Formats: sequence, C-alpha cells, structure tokens
Amino acid sequence: MNGYLSHRVPVGDLSKSRSFWVLKDLLAWNPKGDSSQVYLHSSSTAKLKATSKGVEGSDVLVKLEEDANGLPPKVLKKFPHIAGYRAWRLPAKVDVKKLLKSRLVLSATDWEGAATDATGIQVAGVLDDLFAYDGPLGVDVTADGVTFNLWAPTAQNVRLFLYSTPTGGEPEETLQLYEDNGVWSTGGPSSWKGKYYLYEVTVYSPVTQLIEVSLATDPYSRGLSANGERTLILDMADAHLAPEGWANLGTEKPKLDSFTDIVIYELHVRDFSISDKTVDPAVAGGYLAFAQKNSAGVAHLRQMAEAGLSHLHLLPCYDFSSVDERKENWKSVDEEMLIKYAPDSEEQQAAIVPIQDLDAFNWGYDPVHWGVPEGSYATDPDGPARIIEFRTMVQAINKMGLRVVLDVVYNHLHGSGPTGHHSCLDKVVPNYYLRLNRDGEAEHSTCMNNTACEHYMLDRLIVDDVKHWVVNYKVDGFRFDLMGHLMLHTMMKVKETVRSLTIDKDGVDGSKIYFYGEGWDFGEVAKNARGVNAVQQNLAGTGIGSFNDRIRDTCLGGTPFGDPLRQGLVTGLALVPNALYKGGEEAMHNLLAEHTDWVQLGLAANLRDYTIVSYKGDEVKGVEVLNQNNEPVAFASSPEELVNYVSAHDNETLFDMIALKAADNVSLEDRCRINQLASSVICVAQGIPFFHAGEELLRSKSLDRDSYNSGDWFNRLDFSYETNNWGVGLPPKIKNGDKWPLMRKLLGNPSLKPSKKHILATKANFLEFLSIRFSSPLFRLRTANAIQARLKFHNTGPASIPGVIVFSISDGDLGKPGLTQLDPTFRRIAVVINARPTKLDAEVEALKHYALTLHPIQESSSDKVVRQSKFEPSIGVFEVPARTTAVFVEKRKQLSHL
Repeated sequence: MNGYLSHRVPVGDLSKSRSFWVLKDLLAWNPKGDSSQVYLHSSSTAKLKATSKGVEGSDVLVKLEEDANGLPPKVLKKFPHIAGYRAWRLPAKVDVKKLLKSRLVLSATDWEGAATDATGIQVAGVLDDLFAYDGPLGVDVTADGVTFNLWAPTAQNVRLFLYSTPTGGEPEETLQLYEDNGVWSTGGPSSWKGKYYLYEVTVYSPVTQLIEVSLATDPYSRGLSANGERTLILDMADAHLAPEGWANLGTEKPKLDSFTDIVIYELHVRDFSISDKTVDPAVAGGYLAFAQKNSAGVAHLRQMAEAGLSHLHLLPCYDFSSVDERKENWKSVDEEMLIKYAPDSEEQQAAIVPIQDLDAFNWGYDPVHWGVPEGSYATDPDGPARIIEFRTMVQAINKMGLRVVLDVVYNHLHGSGPTGHHSCLDKVVPNYYLRLNRDGEAEHSTCMNNTACEHYMLDRLIVDDVKHWVVNYKVDGFRFDLMGHLMLHTMMKVKETVRSLTIDKDGVDGSKIYFYGEGWDFGEVAKNARGVNAVQQNLAGTGIGSFNDRIRDTCLGGTPFGDPLRQGLVTGLALVPNALYKGGEEAMHNLLAEHTDWVQLGLAANLRDYTIVSYKGDEVKGVEVLNQNNEPVAFASSPEELVNYVSAHDNETLFDMIALKAADNVSLEDRCRINQLASSVICVAQGIPFFHAGEELLRSKSLDRDSYNSGDWFNRLDFSYETNNWGVGLPPKIKNGDKWPLMRKLLGNPSLKPSKKHILATKANFLEFLSIRFSSPLFRLRTANAIQARLKFHNTGPASIPGVIVFSISDGDLGKPGLTQLDPTFRRIAVVINARPTKLDAEVEALKHYALTLHPIQESSSDKVVRQSKFEPSIGVFEVPARTTAVFVEKRKQLSHL
C-alpha cells in the first residue's frame, strides 16, 4: 500500500522557491536526494505542476550542467545566506530575458531519470545582473510633454490608464507601454499635468502562482490622490507647488557648524497640535499647524530653539496606510465622556479600541509610497495640497530656528501581493523588492514584508527617494527606522549622494544633512547574514549616527523587552531599590557599578577607544567593556556617530518608566527630579542628544508601552502645561493588559499626578540644560581625539561613591603649548551627577585648587535645589543635592595658579 501511494505523491513543492537564479547563466540549488540532473522549466501561462513523474506543463525545458567550481565570490558576497549551494550553469543559447517573464521551476532527477525534487526560483539576482538600470523612472513633465518610465522586467505587458479625476470614472485614455531592456515607457502631451494615472501590469505572481493583471500606482510617485488610489502627474519644480520664498530656503537654513552641535526633538505631526486650543481647528493635527505663528506649540518650539535645540525629528510623513486620508470617514470618541472615568479605569481604552483603525491617529510606520507626503496631515488629500503644505511646514520650522529630520521606513512595506492598493512595488515586480527566506517566503522580522536593499533597484530607489526629499522638500536629516535591516553599502551610497549636493547646483547644502537610525542587529540579517548591514558595530568610521541603547538601559534600568520594574542609575538601583530585586545588597551594588561604567562611556560618546577605569579598577577601552551578550558596549569611532537618549516614541515615556521603576516611597517631587536628572545626563554627554517630545513636560501616556495606535487620548501632548496626561485610564489591553494590576496601583494613586507647577519646573530645568550645553563648545567636542584628551572621569574604580559620576572637560590657553583653546569663556568644566537620594559630599583630589564655581545659569536657576551646589577648592570637595546634576566652571578671568 505504501509503495503504491508513493508513486502518486508529487515530487517537490512548487509553492516554495528554494532555488536562486543569481547570474545570467548561473543558478544555485541544493536538490533533495541523489539528484544528478537538473532542468529548468518555463511556462508563459503558469501552468506548471509537480507530479510523481516530475514537472509537467512546460513551454520550455532546459537541461543545466553542474559547475564544480561552485558559486563565485561576487555571488556569495551579495547572497551570503546561500553559501554551500550547488551551482548550475545555463546553456548560452537560452533567451533568458524571455524566460524571466514566465513561471519558472527547477526539477531534479537521479542518474536513472527518476524525479527527486522540484521547486520555484527566486530571480532577484539575475534581474540585477541583466536589468540594473540608472536611467529615468517615474513621470517627467516638461513643456514638450510628459514621459512615463516603469522598471518591470518580468512583466509580460504594461498599459497606462489616464484619469481626469482622483477617484471614480473610466480611464480617459488607455496607452500601451513599450519595453526596452526591462523598462516600459510611453508619453503624452504636457496638458496631462494635473491628471492621474495607474499602470496595468500583467506579470507572474509567485504568491498566487498565476499570471496576474494588477492595477498599480507608480513606485516613483511624487503626487497621489487620497489613500494612494492614483498617481498624480506633476512637476516638482512648478512654482505654484511652493510657498513664497521657497526657492531661497536652502541658503536661509538655521546655522549648523558641526554635527556635534545637533540636539534632536522627536515629534509626531498630529500630537503637536491636535490638542492645542490656540491652533486654528482647520489645520490642527496637520502640516499647516507649524505655520501658526502665535500658537502655544510654536511658542514652545521657539523657546527650545533659542535655548539650543537644533533639529525637529518628525515621525513618518510619507504616504502610509494606517489612516484613511478622507477626513469625513474618521471616527472619534467623546473626550468629555472619557474625562469622567477614573484614572485607573478600563472604560477609556474600551471606548478607543473599537475605533483604533478608524480614527485619525497612527505613528505611520507602515509605508506605501515613500516619495509622497502623507495625505491625512493635509487639508486636502487629493491633488497638490499635501506637497505645498509639507513645504510650508518645513519653511515654518526653519524660520523657528530648527532644522527638519524626516523619519523614514525603508526596511519594510505595508502591502505585498497582486491585490490591494497598499501593494505597489510588489505588483510591478513581484517578490523582487522583498527579502525572502530560503523557501521564497517574505521575511517579517521588522513587522511585515521586509525589503531587500541588497537588490540593485531597491538600493537605487532608497537613494533616489532620500535625494528627492532633500532637493524637493529641503529636509535636513533622516532617521532610519530599523536601519540595521538595511545594507551598509546602501547607507553609504545615500550619504555620499546627498553630501555631494550643493547650493549652486541643487539648491541645498548636502554637507549639512545628518543621517542616523536604529542600528539593532536581529532577524535574518543578524551577524551580517545577508551582507554587511548598517548596525552599531559596523557603522564605526562612517559618520552615520546610531542610537545608544546602552545609556538608555543603564540610566533607567532593564530593557524595553524585560521586566519594567528593573532599575538603573537614576531610578534607584541599589540606592532606593523597589520590590523587584531579591539578589542581595552586593549583587545590586555590583550591577549599579557596572551600569555606571556604561553611562560613563555614553557620556564619552560611547567611543570604542576611549579609556576608562572600570568599577573593578581596570583601565579598559570602551570596546573591551562587554554587555550581557558578550558584545562591546562601545561602538562609535567619532562623536557624530552616537545618538544618546533615554526615551523615544517607542515604549513608555520617561515619566512613565520612572513611575514603574521608582520605589513606592519615592515622592512625586523626587520622581520629577529623576525625570530632570535623566534628561540632564543626555544634555551633558558628548555625541548627539535626542529627546522625546514632552520629555521636558513630564509627558505621560498613562503607562501605555506602545501607543502607535492608541489615539489622541493616550498620546495627548499639552503645550498649555496644565496636564502631563497621567492617569487618563488603563492603556489598551492588547499591549498592556498583563501589567494592568501594577498599573492600577500607580494610576489610581492621586499623589503621583504632577501639577502645572511640576511641569513648568521640569520645562525650566530642561531649557537650562540646553543653554548650558550651548554655553561651551567643550560639551560638543568634534573628534574622538579631543574627547580622549579633554574628558576625564573621577570617582572611578572600586572605591568610588555609588550612584555618582564626576567628570571634567579641560580646555587650553591661547599661545600656550598643549591643548588648543576652544572656549573663550571657560577654561575647565566639571560636572557632578548625583543620582543618590541624599546630598553628596565628595572629595575629588584631581580638581583640588581649581577655581570652580557653579555655572552662571545654575547660579540663577529657578531650581532652588541646584543653587545649593558648592565646590570648596582648598579641599577639592563638591556638595551637590540629591538627584541633581550640577555643572561647575572655571572662568578664564579666574585662572587657577596651576
């Protein structure tokens, strides 16, 4: 019986693609069993099927020959995950380009001709080998006419449907496109400007295993109708698409002398103004709110810019899928009803969850069209309004004294497959833009539909898109979401392309554009498994910044994925422990000492070669200090490569993290001081400081750990300073329900709710530290050598005082040997970070006799506590109050005798 059935079972699974066509004449596959012969099958109608006898339904059948030399080095460099695969050569006479428009399968037989295996084929490699293209793509509008170019080498046919309206109706015209080496083209009169179009692409889809006819928007769209239904024909250079004065904006940017002068503030476009009663309701929540000259939010940003803030990082503003761009379809909750519920009630989230996907809120990390502004932030999602208004926003922010950073998500796509208008790239060249596993299925480690910039045309698309945002929208920087899932060569090409832009040639100064991102190493790309990727350990020497999760985790405690009660340097570890720690006094103090070393490295820009004295008393370089995964804590080679932070849009806000981690007996006053203390650490650190919007206002999301879709209620940002949004109900259950018992205890405690007084005090402290940072270039050293030579830590080694960091930054004197002079005002700066719950009296022998006095800004601070800080030079003793960062300076007119 078993033998009879075995002859009826198909050999191979054609729904999988376990082989790789890597070069014009070379394929890679490890067929199962004793496979000695391999054949390539093609069907232009996709009628192939696997049977017990092999593959049937071929239009073309080609025998391949095994290459005993294996896969060449250039293939393994591009596709390291197929190392060890057998190499199969294709005869020279085969028309490869024609075959690539069909369904393709490999089959294998043993030496007797019996079928042993069969599989589909991944074709990205051969597409790059044959069709890599650097010519024009998208729509080009001139006085002479309109031209269209679409890269679609596997398509059997492409037509263009032209529409007069953004939605509805039949095509005004249907045009056949003509192919030249994988690029399909057509043209029309210049009167088509302002109309809309779609491509009809006939192509084989590995997802359905059918020849599909799909309607697709242009991957190089620069304008759209609402919800990305159709591509708008436009010329980005048209004067009517820009606000007055736009052409000169490139020469009127806020001053930026060095990347280490950057201070970043991360803000969601809708959060900025939707709750601001001083904003015109017609533009609240959108781009034009930034151009409201007298709003509370704009006044707040101006204050921070005057204090030293330099860059406003906007969460995704490209076209994303998660918000319906037609405002008439938005659902909302009755906030007057929600405000009546208890601060620890389930009712608020119960009202919000049913409309989460129907309201106007989402962070937007679900890209559809990378090159078009999101329409839900515009007053009209159809036509050019989104373009004009985005430009107006950039111009307005620049006039506040701030540069603009765009948050970009090139690591994944929201849609894939041959259907749905959220699928764009994958309709045009199925599976090419996606990173596939060894079975030909899309990887999903970033969320969904991981992209593959190791493929030439996606690499090119990313470079083109970033350049487009710089040239056409005058964006000043980019934050790359999950940057570690991009290849390093892509990031370097982006950087080199943009940095070469000039005012004379391009209208922008590309040398001032800053790049940074999340350099996490995980998923299918981890350990360079898909090529050298843009992760922390690979970015040294590139000048590209990476977030420093080490200082975040050791300041606050734990990781975003661990127990939320884990404490760190500023939240009470070993000094005011909460109920979590059971390991005993010695273990807690050792952990605090280790955390302190990591924070010190962060203060020194997390430089690989910076030397500290560890808590064990050893002199070690940053790269020699290892984390729990036995990886180096330090990874940067220059300060511009390091972005220090303690909170961001992801995970709980800073105030909420402190609420979770602080011991029960820590008062609200002290929790607010901890918030100030954490921010101050980032302000006085070398490298680039990064702050989450509202960190300076004790912002709360009522303990929501992932508020990406939690609506305006839980994400509220209040620039009237009346509330920090603490205690507005239990956050949505799906992400937070397992911690509701702990959250109830905190949210229901009225003594933990800050008042306006607390919020204003925290804001004042934040502005003071921004001003302190910009009071001296010694806080913004530009090179690793300068940091190594000038920055020294004290209170180190086994005898150090727990919970205290002391460092000094020295300057030179004009005309004297040694250090060059950078600061005309201060000869030396000393910083004392006292995370202890008690006043500090600490002797620092190395600073004895220096004429250090409290920084002038802190001498006149609105914070009476920090004004109590003192230094006695005769004995070298610092007195600093609890949970306080005090900055001392040696003024040049008071030079010491040394």
